[in-house]
Amino acid sequence: MPNLTIAVPTYHRPDDLRELLPALVAHGRALEAEDDSDYTVEVLAVDNDPEGSGRAAASAVEGVRYVVEPHPGIAAVRNRAIDEASGSRLLAFIDDDERPHPGWLAQLVRVWEASEAAAVAGRVVAAFERPLDPWLKAGDFFTRRSLPTGTDIDVAAAGNLLLDLDQVRSSAVRFAVDLGLSGGEDTLFSRQLHHAGFRMVWCNESVITDLVPPARQNRRWVLRRAWSHGNSAAVVRLRLAEGAGGMLAARLWAVVGGAARVVGGVLRVALGIVTGSLRHQARGSRAAYRGLGMIWGAFGGVYQEYARTEAAA
Repeated sequence: MPNLTIAVPTYHRPDDLRELLPALVAHGRALEAEDDSDYTVEVLAVDNDPEGSGRAAASAVEGVRYVVEPHPGIAAVRNRAIDEASGSRLLAFIDDDERPHPGWLAQLVRVWEASEAAAVAGRVVAAFERPLDPWLKAGDFFTRRSLPTGTDIDVAAAGNLLLDLDQVRSSAVRFAVDLGLSGGEDTLFSRQLHHAGFRMVWCNESVITDLVPPARQNRRWVLRRAWSHGNSAAVVRLRLAEGAGGMLAARLWAVVGGAARVVGGVLRVALGIVTGSLRHQARGSRAAYRGLGMIWGAFGGVYQEYARTEAAA
């Protein structure tokens, strides 16, 4: 039985699977082949398409197990991956539009062995199919965080994440299925894990590349994402609140903090227009949209960023 599972959530991206899955199998075999390695690794593709559009791509790669999770949303897929990895101690998540750098998996495992953390998060860098618009470049929107390895963290994205399933199961924390189409499910999951007293750490040497498609390289997508992130921040804050007083404090945090971002963002845009600074214009715009998303979330609004329609499918 494998004691480490690499899980790939996927939806309507068979071409990405054809490129990614052989690389993941190679990472698993490299870990198994290390001196004194006690690891046996499996690669699991969890398809959220009930029609199984990724089946052929997964079946073409030896060493890949393929399952379909029909309930729509990334949260259901991540929970299915946890359930499917019932025999594994470790579960590594990587998205289907990401590509691992050399040593990606081994570095996550080494930091877990040293820290015994419930979760180890790695670094994400962006790659683009075409040059960025000057406004987007000035805003530096696609740069993710980078921290010294071993740094304790209180929140983590699931695109490059290793979980100790023994600790996760003992925490009883699951991904919130009702946030599966809105995003923020990994933020809530990791914050709940941290609030339950479980340790999470950073691994800066474990790197994956996020392939940013042209459809996301525009101002409209960036500002919509800012709204979504602000909305998710408010929703997560409300979910973590305890009692009526905690809920009130969370709503005030979202409203006051959101309003401050809107006002500050608009003023920064105005400064950018006066001074000709694209960075002020871009960063101010994002701050204002994030603030609007927070205010909407304070009053119960949940932005369905990944809502599906027949046309989208």
